[in-house]
Amino acid sequence: MTDWTTAQVQDRLELAADVFAQLPAVKPQGYFNAWPEYFHSFADQVGQEPQMRRPRPSPRQITEAEEAMLWLRWLENDDAQIVWLRANRKPWKPICWQFGLSRTAATKRWQYGIAIIVWRLNGRVPSRRRSQQFVIENADRLSRKIIL
Repeated sequence: MTDWTTAQVQDRLELAADVFAQLPAVKPQGYFNAWPEYFHSFADQVGQEPQMRRPRPSPRQITEAEEAMLWLRWLENDDAQIVWLRANRKPWKPICWQFGLSRTAATKRWQYGIAIIVWRLNGRVPSRRRSQQFVIENADRLSRKIIL
C-alpha cells in the first residue's frame, strides 16, 4: 500500500481491536482449573445447537494488529486513547465524559489523530504550525498537491 487514506487507517485500527479482543485472556502463571472436563454423551447432545467459535487470529493478523498499535505512539496520549476507544466501537458519550470534552471537540480530536497517522504513513510529517483543520482536510490529499 503506497498511499494510505483515512478510511484504510480506520479499518486497520478496527481490525486490530477485533484481533486483540479475540486473543485469549492474559492469566497469571500457574493458572489452572481444578474442575474436571465434562464430556457430553450423545444423548446429551441431541437437540442442542452447535456452538460456533470464531477462529483464532492468524499470525499475519496479529502482526498487522501490532503494527497498527504502534501507529498510536505518533499521537498525543489523549488523542491516542480516543482513537483506540473509537476503534473498539465505544460510544461517544462515555468518551466525552472520560476526557471532559464536548462531542464536537472529541470528534475533532479523533479526526486529527487519524489524519496524523495518515500523514505519517504516507511519509510526511505535518508542521506543528499547521492547524488541526489543515491537517484533517489534507490527510486524503497527500498523494496530490496540498492546498496552501
